[in-house]
Amino acid sequence: QVQLVESGGGLVQAGGSLRLSCAASGSAFSINAVGWMGWYRQAPGKQRELVARITGGGRTNYTDSVKGRFTISRDNAKNTVYLQMNSLKPEDTAVYYCRYITDRSYWGLGTQVTVSS
Repeated sequence: QVQLVESGGGLVQAGGSLRLSCAASGSAFSINAVGWMGWYRQAPGKQRELVARITGGGRTNYTDSVKGRFTISRDNAKNTVYLQMNSLKPEDTAVYYCRYITDRSYWGLGTQVTVSS
């Protein structure tokens, strides 16, 4: 079993920054295991989309709309994955979810990010 808890969301003005955290726990979780962790986001009425991901080996990928603005990272000692979001835009407004994928998928409950214009 794996539990994922997101934090760090909030209200920020356009151009501002937020840092999201995803703390993982549970007997089935290993930060260095085969698989990857990622951040998704979903706005009301919209499909959930992958924003960024990081593999157990540290490789990262980003959706084009956030390249150069967002950075995904991890702290293995803390079993935590981060999403540093800079130069935020109103279109970044969404609920952001942490996901852990190995032989199965685990989701956090999400944290709200609201960017005002």
